[in-house]
Amino acid sequence: MAPALNISKAAGQYKWAYRAKKRMLKHCKPEPFRRIIVTQSLAKKAERKTLILRRLKNQSKQQMEITPGPLLQIINSPADLKKLPREKLHQVCDELRQYIIDVVSVHGGHFAASLGVVELTTALHYVYYTPYDQLVWDVGHQAYGHKILTGRRDNFHTNRKYKGLSGFPKRSESEYDTFGVGHSSTSISAALGMAMAAKYKGEKDRKVVAVIGDGSMTAGLAFEAMNHAGVADTDMLIILNDNGIGIDPNVGALKEYLTDITTSPTYNKVKDDVWKLLGKLPVGKNFTRAMGHKLADGLKGMVSSSANLFEALKLRYFGPIDGHNVAKLVDTLKDLRNIPGPKILHIITTKGKGYALAEKDQTKWHAPGLFDKVTGEIQKKKFDLPQPPKYQDVFGHTIIELAEQNEKIFGITPAMPSGCSLKYMMEKMPDRAFDVGIAEQHAVTVSAGMATQGMKVFCNIYSSFMQRAYDQVVHDVAIQKLPVIFCLDRAGLVGDDGPTHHGCYDIAYFRCIPNMVISSPMNESELRNLMYTAQLDSNKLPIVIRYPRGEGVMVDWRTEMKEITIGTGRKLKDGKDIAILSLGHPGNFAAAAIRELKNDGLNPAHYDMRFVKPLDEVMLHEVFARYNKIITVEDGTVVGGFGSAILEFMNEHHYKADVKMLGIPDRLVEHGTPKELHRECGYDAQAIADAVREMLKDKITVNVSVAG
Repeated sequence: MAPALNISKAAGQYKWAYRAKKRMLKHCKPEPFRRIIVTQSLAKKAERKTLILRRLKNQSKQQMEITPGPLLQIINSPADLKKLPREKLHQVCDELRQYIIDVVSVHGGHFAASLGVVELTTALHYVYYTPYDQLVWDVGHQAYGHKILTGRRDNFHTNRKYKGLSGFPKRSESEYDTFGVGHSSTSISAALGMAMAAKYKGEKDRKVVAVIGDGSMTAGLAFEAMNHAGVADTDMLIILNDNGIGIDPNVGALKEYLTDITTSPTYNKVKDDVWKLLGKLPVGKNFTRAMGHKLADGLKGMVSSSANLFEALKLRYFGPIDGHNVAKLVDTLKDLRNIPGPKILHIITTKGKGYALAEKDQTKWHAPGLFDKVTGEIQKKKFDLPQPPKYQDVFGHTIIELAEQNEKIFGITPAMPSGCSLKYMMEKMPDRAFDVGIAEQHAVTVSAGMATQGMKVFCNIYSSFMQRAYDQVVHDVAIQKLPVIFCLDRAGLVGDDGPTHHGCYDIAYFRCIPNMVISSPMNESELRNLMYTAQLDSNKLPIVIRYPRGEGVMVDWRTEMKEITIGTGRKLKDGKDIAILSLGHPGNFAAAAIRELKNDGLNPAHYDMRFVKPLDEVMLHEVFARYNKIITVEDGTVVGGFGSAILEFMNEHHYKADVKMLGIPDRLVEHGTPKELHRECGYDAQAIADAVREMLKDKITVNVSVAG
């Protein structure tokens, strides 16, 4: 159980802030005005204080009241679940769903996906002998119920928190997590590999199950795996969790195909009746079971032209069935457990099931943050002053501005229109902005194809997801010098999603590709300028614009867009003894560190390099000529990244300097808030200031005041 919030401490901090403001007013206003202002301020502050204390008490009360239901309390493993009679499973599902709602509403995390598979999760662990039987979840944000039923119930409140449980299945966390996930469409391949190994080892009683959503089915990897599974002669079950949505609604022909199967009453009736009819026919020399299979397939094919897709891949198809009927699921899974060979069970579910608001707006409730579970009010930070926008929204609005002026501009994203904010262009210019589904490789190559015809394509892919399309970037874009514009959202440490989603490696893996331009803006205005520059006809090469998750630093961000000369940086500040070279948003950490260092009598120079390829060599010659101590700061891996590029320049031009690289270390960084992870990795403002002090420890001055 999470500890209660310290209400008295919060109230004390509130009193301190109020008294400080009152003292300020006393010295700044004439007496008559001061009395009026202080009186008004007292009323407003008292009201605000009441609201703050009420919210803190409610949150504390919610935390203390999060207890599992009576059946869920006694389930510490699937073995405990199996002890319950079948008729109690409905109650287990109700308690499991409520527990997820209770915990996520207070502690945050993915939400709607896990609610949609409560019955499936319960049925799987009831029927199969996990962890001996291997259960593989695709993506994994729907696996909260799985974690709770497999011994992690009492720690579930630490989910996605620093040093707590991972938000995704993770092999090092539990033996029930058979395969680490986070990205989509890997489950069938992994499960097939497990089934092939079990067959080789003679483990005929070991079952393997892959659970994959219809959104993940759009990726080529899933079809590659099914193509292999159909001829691998292994015993595995694929469960297609069909809810019509990933994070955003699904797109493409596969969605139409599944809809055809799901909504065809004639097909479903024939599917159920065919085997009843065949069961009455005599099986012998003149009528074999193989003939029966062919007859059934023919009848189904006559009813629905799309009915044979999975069976054409030699996967026995069962379904569709109601994925929220736990009794039906248990019966079906028991039957399928005894049917050998590769097979697929198609279930229909509702994402967000059991929480009305999540069922109604599934994208919004995919990961809503903290919320009041009774009213559904999502908690949002409230500020007295305007705040900077998210980088993704700057991209989303800026591409529309550019597209209104340049008819050649298109937008492409693989299934992340909300996450990258291309949704704004899709709404306003639906014929020029496209969600291509979970298909990063296709997104890159279709962008390349459009570029051959003179189009200016902004291909927006999360940094970690771009790893899946590396060959296409090399083979289809860079070699052909096609000016595709890659906007890499979520570059750097993304926070709660952890190592599967951190954008650590893009600088290093793009920097080694010829013909690539790699840039990173320090703020919103720089992002707009880079986007403007990238779409100009003068740009003949593919360009990467990488930026982090979250807010920027400029409230007034709609600045006039200007062309930036490719490969040029900015000298933000002259200095003495030491220079800080930053790339991208961490330049703001460096600026904060420099302000702090004034108190130590230290005065570092600061250069915003903007580009890691090509480097601003004119600026670097100036830096190495003037400074023999240099710190590089980046939000990417220090192995082969921006700092490495600076060292390569120094070596090539025979400079000698003491260079310290700050960035993401050569290890996997777990989950936590961005601030926690920046501190852990040693490139936040405090770490930069400490690095400067260490390199200039003989030059620090101490101001001493003597009372006289």
